Amino acid sequence: MIRILGTVFAGLVGLAFGSFLNVCLSRWPAGESIVKPRSHCRNCGRSLTWWENVPLMSWLVLRGHCRTCHARISWRYPLVELGVGALWAIIAWQFFAHGPETPPDILVSYSPLFLLQTVINVGWMMVLTWMLVGLAALDAEHLWLPDIMTLPGIVLGIVVSLVRGGSLLETSFPPLSALNQLLRLAFSIVIAAGLVLLIRWIYWLVRRREGIGLGDAKLMAMLAAWLGLPGALLAFAISVIFGAAFGIVLVLSPSFRPTEDTSALTKLPLGTFLSIGGMISSLWGEPILATYMRWSGLS
Repeated sequence: MIRILGTVFAGLVGLAFGSFLNVCLSRWPAGESIVKPRSHCRNCGRSLTWWENVPLMSWLVLRGHCRTCHARISWRYPLVELGVGALWAIIAWQFFAHGPETPPDILVSYSPLFLLQTVINVGWMMVLTWMLVGLAALDAEHLWLPDIMTLPGIVLGIVVSLVRGGSLLETSFPPLSALNQLLRLAFSIVIAAGLVLLIRWIYWLVRRREGIGLGDAKLMAMLAAWLGLPGALLAFAISVIFGAAFGIVLVLSPSFRPTEDTSALTKLPLGTFLSIGGMISSLWGEPILATYMRWSGLS
C-alpha cells in the first residue's frame, strides 16, 4: 500500500514541477523572467485564474485553448507535465520496489542514515529527469540547448557524483581518493563530450557545414557527470537508434517532399533524443548494461 501511495504522491508532485518547468520553457527563449509576471495567456496577456493553472487537468478542461481569446495552447504543456509526473512516479515505484512494504519494516530493517541517503539519491534522480525533460522540449521546439541548464547541470552532476563517491548508476563504489574520483569523472566527461565533438568535426570535413551543435556536446558532458561514462554512452546509443527511427519515419512520411539535398539538410533535434536516452539510462541503465556485459561475455 505504501508503495502505491508513494508513487501517486511522487507523480502528483512531478505534475506540479512539470508545470513550473513549462513556465521556464515558455519564458527562457523570450528572455523573460520566470518569476514575474504571474502566469498569463501568451496571446492575449490575460492573467490565469487558479483553476487554469492546475497541471494537466486545466489543459484538458480548456480543450487546449485560451478561455478568452481561444488561442491554441501548445501540446508541449500537457506533455511536459505528464512526462515529469510519469518519470517521478517511476522513480518512486522503483525505490519502494527495493525496500520493505510497510513503515514499521522500514524502521526495523534500515538505519536512518541509509534511508536518508536513499531518499537523497531518489531526489537527485528526480532533479536529473526534470532537467532532461526540459532540455528535450527546448531542443524539439527551438533546436536549442541553453547553457542555463547544461552548464549548471554539469557542475551539479560533478558535485553529486563526488559526494556519492560514484555516479547515480553505481551502487558500489571503488575505494578511490577524492583526487582519483575527480580525475575519473573528468575523464568520463571529456570522452563523452569528445565523442560528439569528433562526429561534429568529421561531419564538417565531409559536408563543410555544421551538423551538430555545441549544446549536444555539453549535454553529453552533463550525462557523463551524472551517469558516468557507461551511462552516457548508453544514452548516446539509445539516442542514435531513436534518431535513426525518427529520420526513417520522416523520410517515408507522405508529407515529406524531397528536393535537392533535402534529407541532408533536415535538422533533427539530437538533444531531444539524447535527453530521452538519458532518461532511459538513468532509470534502467544498470540492468541494460549488466545484460549487455553478460551477452558480450565481458562479465
